[in-house]
Amino acid sequence: MRSAILRSAVTGAILFSVAMTPCVVNAQENASSYPTRQITMVVPFAPGGGTDMLARMIARRLELAWNKPVVIENKPGSGGIVGALAVSRVAPDGYTLFLGSGTNLAVNVSLYKKLAYDPVKDFEPLALVAGTPFMLVVNPSLPVKSVRDFIDYAKARPGQLSYATSGPGVPHHLFVELLSSMADLKMTMVPYKGSLPALNDVAAGHVPLMMVDIGPALGAIQGGSVRALGVSTTQRFPTLPDVPPIGDTVPGFDAAGWFMVAAPSGLPPAIAEKLHGELDKFLSEKTTSEEIVRSGFQPLQNKSLSSLSKFVVSEIARWTDVVRKAGVEGAF
Repeated sequence: MRSAILRSAVTGAILFSVAMTPCVVNAQENASSYPTRQITMVVPFAPGGGTDMLARMIARRLELAWNKPVVIENKPGSGGIVGALAVSRVAPDGYTLFLGSGTNLAVNVSLYKKLAYDPVKDFEPLALVAGTPFMLVVNPSLPVKSVRDFIDYAKARPGQLSYATSGPGVPHHLFVELLSSMADLKMTMVPYKGSLPALNDVAAGHVPLMMVDIGPALGAIQGGSVRALGVSTTQRFPTLPDVPPIGDTVPGFDAAGWFMVAAPSGLPPAIAEKLHGELDKFLSEKTTSEEIVRSGFQPLQNKSLSSLSKFVVSEIARWTDVVRKAGVEGAF
């Protein structure tokens, strides 16, 4: 029944979004004068989450560089599908950008039987922004202090625990499913429209746990409203050095998200290069790397435009394998 409800929600969101009609771009768009007006950056999740934080950081830089407003437009829903589909349908003129994630641009291909956009054909990658480890966090009332405690507690209560996510198919969902598969756990997903409302309900005790990106969870972890049990990567995170990797308890567990600025496919090459160059310059600066780390993310080494496209293809293959092993392939 839960899958049927999710499929219905996804279908409704897609029917709403496809009302947008693509436009034809003038092939002679002048890159030297770009941009001449406001740029919109679409974030496919609710305000306050990790993707939103990064988008606002990038928007500030582009505004300073080009003296033109960069407006963030949050389009949450269906695990990021609503936002991704909306961007894929607009004119590829450089005035609508997308801060996508591994979910929108790699994972969804294997999760959805009929995905209404193609991450490879419908998007032009412009810059890798950051990677993000995730934390397994629980409400402090849950009587567990470590990943080992949690696994033992969950195993003794098969099907009784629920976990919050920012939607189906996102890392918050898949990383728990991966852990459940590797540790032989049975839990129920409770989807939200963003990581922040999901985290708020974990802190309030309405849902006992979630896997959350570190950025929006730092304050809650440091303030004690949620308890961090383990980090999703094999390395500890500098800001939370006392939290051990989940892989110390579940050998082989290693998962992280990534974020990328993209545009609708068909963007004039000169504008793509101009955007890539400005973003690469910004992301290569030491002060940017420091801000990214303070916000709970990991700086990533950027790549050429052609390498970015190859990276997306390789990530689709990687996550297809992970999703298959987690047992959620084609679930929606």
